[in-house]
Amino acid sequence: MKKTLTFSLLLFAYVTLYAQDNKRAILKVLDDQRIAWNNGDIDGFMQGYWHSDSLLFVGSTAPTRGWQATLARYKQHYPGKAEMGTLTFTVLKVDLLDKTNAFMLGAWHLQREKDAPGGYFTLWFRKINGEWKIVVDHTS
Repeated sequence: MKKTLTFSLLLFAYVTLYAQDNKRAILKVLDDQRIAWNNGDIDGFMQGYWHSDSLLFVGSTAPTRGWQATLARYKQHYPGKAEMGTLTFTVLKVDLLDKTNAFMLGAWHLQREKDAPGGYFTLWFRKINGEWKIVVDHTS
């Protein structure tokens, strides 16, 4: 009985630490994106996304499939620092679904000289080659 309890406690501690480490890594992806965006670096911002033709970005107009197409979309909509403004995120929820998949719900806000748009996003993260990457982004 005592061994079972000890094993259960150790397992719980391991799972808790594993979950915390993964959540920290996922939040770091988002923070790195925020920093890159606020530096006017869309290429750096895109490093948080899965570099694949299977990446899916769903925005306000239509779905965009593929890393390169998503990069082109961002560069078209945000051609300079004035259009990019200053980005902030509010993370509302991060759920680890299993060892390689996670879900995030959050809000975004841009502060620009002439306006301050914002909205919500849902992100599907997948751990690929040991790194968490966004594989689906639905932003409104």
